Amino acid sequence: MPMFLRSLLAGALVMGSAATAQEAVTPLDPLDVNPAQAELGKRLFYDTRLSGDTSLSCSSCHQADKAFTDGEALSQAYTGGAHFRNAPTLANTGYRAAWLHDGKLGTNLNDVAREMITETHMMNMDMRIMQERLKQDVVYVEMFEAAGYGEPSNGGARNALQAFLKTIVSRNAPVDTGEMSAAAQRGQGIFEGKGQCSTCHAGERFTDDQPHNTGVPNNPDIWNDPARHSVFVSYAKFMGVENYMNIREDLGAYVRTHEESTKRTFLTPSLRELTYTAPYMHNGMITTLEEVVDFYDAGGGDDVNKDPILKPLGLKPSEKADLLAFLQSLSGESFDVDAYVWSADDYGYQLIRDWRNVNN
Repeated sequence: MPMFLRSLLAGALVMGSAATAQEAVTPLDPLDVNPAQAELGKRLFYDTRLSGDTSLSCSSCHQADKAFTDGEALSQAYTGGAHFRNAPTLANTGYRAAWLHDGKLGTNLNDVAREMITETHMMNMDMRIMQERLKQDVVYVEMFEAAGYGEPSNGGARNALQAFLKTIVSRNAPVDTGEMSAAAQRGQGIFEGKGQCSTCHAGERFTDDQPHNTGVPNNPDIWNDPARHSVFVSYAKFMGVENYMNIREDLGAYVRTHEESTKRTFLTPSLRELTYTAPYMHNGMITTLEEVVDFYDAGGGDDVNKDPILKPLGLKPSEKADLLAFLQSLSGESFDVDAYVWSADDYGYQLIRDWRNVNN
């Protein structure tokens, strides 16, 4: 198995519910990943030929040094457009059961790969054309064979991307290793008690994967920028939203439920790796972690559908500092850019050759 996969899978650590502040928790069982398939998926992830006009790759909006986000409030979109939401982290995405901020995709990673590649405002690729592009590349021909997929195909490409995404796992966060500072330990008590953060940010990834309305203000750039507005309109129309031309708010999970109570509700984000993933919220409206703490200390924003659990907390400055320390303890080692970027000398392809030599 390639070294970067071995180190990643061995380091897939998550917080167990029974862990105390200074306990090192048991690593999560590694996801089943075939190294040859993951290496193929990595090359695909960084290949702009997977977009219609070859202008974007998956990595355009999901960069390793930012925990696979892009550091922008609102992400890019296909040529001629711009997105109306923040790019979420892909860290630990192999453990998720629902994707996109509104939960529109909730089946499996294979479907996510298809959606991101074919969606008009994402990569706008006809997968029949993509398949032909892959067949014209001798490296892909050999890598698909080594991965057990036969000749390059759409299904094989999606499965390989899924395998690669499963290797993007958090590792060595202080909360996992039992190396939290005293301030972080106090902050964990606030997180689970007075702050009520764990009501929604629970479990191994610190999320309940459910939609909630926290009163995050709308990002005016979505409607001030014609490129973003046009993408928003296209998405709302496709999802069957009425009066979409006159809407000036992101409706969140409403686009799939069409129930009034779900307007402006968004899936609870994972808190893992959040020191790398600013700005925050589904629309990038909060810039720093300190501002996030202040936002929830004030009881969130104003919205008729706001979750009733959100009330002013009255945190003292020292409690805010401790809570911030705990939040910072949820981020581990920065993802190794060299391990994830497909280099010009086909470093990853050499790993495949080595893998084949060992296993044949």
